[in-house]
Amino acid sequence: MNVNETDVVVIGAGQAGLSSAYFLNRFGLDPVVLDAAEGPGGAWRHRSPSLTMDKVHGIFDLPGVHREPSADGLAPAALAVPEYYGTYEREVGLRIVRPVQVRAVTRGDGRLVVASDAGEWAARAVVNATGTWTRPYWPYYPGSSGFLGRQLHYAAYRGPAEIAGRRVVVVGGGASAMHVLSELGGVAAGTLWVTRRPPVWRDDDFGEEARRDAVAMVEERVRQGLPPQSVVSVTGLGYTPVVLEALEKGTLHRLPMFARIEPGGVAWGDGRFEAADTIVWATGFRSALDHLAPLRLRTPGGGIQVDGTQAMAEPRLQLVGYGPSASTVGANRAGRTAAVNVRRLLAATRAAA
Repeated sequence: MNVNETDVVVIGAGQAGLSSAYFLNRFGLDPVVLDAAEGPGGAWRHRSPSLTMDKVHGIFDLPGVHREPSADGLAPAALAVPEYYGTYEREVGLRIVRPVQVRAVTRGDGRLVVASDAGEWAARAVVNATGTWTRPYWPYYPGSSGFLGRQLHYAAYRGPAEIAGRRVVVVGGGASAMHVLSELGGVAAGTLWVTRRPPVWRDDDFGEEARRDAVAMVEERVRQGLPPQSVVSVTGLGYTPVVLEALEKGTLHRLPMFARIEPGGVAWGDGRFEAADTIVWATGFRSALDHLAPLRLRTPGGGIQVDGTQAMAEPRLQLVGYGPSASTVGANRAGRTAAVNVRRLLAATRAAA
C-alpha cells in the first residue's frame, strides 16, 4: 500500500477538527482531514431527533463563518448542525476525506504514520480531534445483567416516544440527563432521576470569564496526566430552557445513586426499592483514543499529559476535543492553539534540516 506524505493530518471533522483545519489553512498548511462519518456534522449527526436547536445550550460559531441561530430554533440539531458544518467545509475549502476509519497512529522515520481503511498518510504533525461520542460510558452496578427491562445509553436515545408509558430511571447529572428528563414528564408512566452526587445549580449568567475559568480547571487536570473531567462537571447546571421544562414537568426530584439493579427495578442499601422497566444511562462519554495506543502516551494516572493541546510525550501530536476542548466552550480556541503549535513545529523542523 502506498503511503501519502503530507505536512498535517487532522483526524475528525467535528467542531474541534474543523476549527483546527481552518487555522491550519490560514497558516498555509493545507491539512488532510480524515473523518469517519458519511457526511458533515461530527457527533451531531447522531443526536436524538427530539433535540431541537432551541434546546441546545451553547452552539458556538465555527471560525470565519457565522451561523444565524434564529432561523433554525425548531429544527432537529441532528439536521441543522450538519447542514451548517457542510456549508462551512465548502466555504472554507477544507480537504476532507470521508468516510475513513483510522486504525492506528505510529511513529516512523521522523513522521507519524496514520493507518486507515483508505490508505496511509505519513505526516510531520497530526491533530487528533476524534472526540468522545463513539465511546459511551456505562458504569457497572451489581445485578445489571439480570435486569428484565431495557437499558440504553443516551447515545442511543431517540426521543420519548420509544419509552412512553414505561417506568424510567434516568442516571446522570449532566445536560444529557436534563434533555431526557425534560421530555418524559407526562409521557412516561413514572420517572426517577438518580445521580452519584447532588447536582450543583448555577443561577448566574455564566459569562466569558467564568467559562474560561472552568476550562482552565479541566486543563490543569490533563496537564497532570489525569483522565479529563467534563467541563459541565466543573461548571454545574444552569437554568437552561431544557432544565426549566424539566422543572415545570416535575421530573427533577433527585435521589442518590442506587446500590444495585434487580430484575424488576433498582434498590438502595437502606432497603428502598423502585420498580422500573427502562434505565437510561446519561452517564457521559470517554475520549475515543484507541488508535493512538501504539504511541504509548498514557501516564500511570490513566490520562495523557497535555499542555494546551500539545501531547507532552509526542511533540508531533496535538489533542483537540480532549479535556477542556471536548466542549463547545473550548473547541475553537483549541483549534487555533493546535494550529499555532503545528506551524511552530514545522518551522523548527525545516530550519534544522
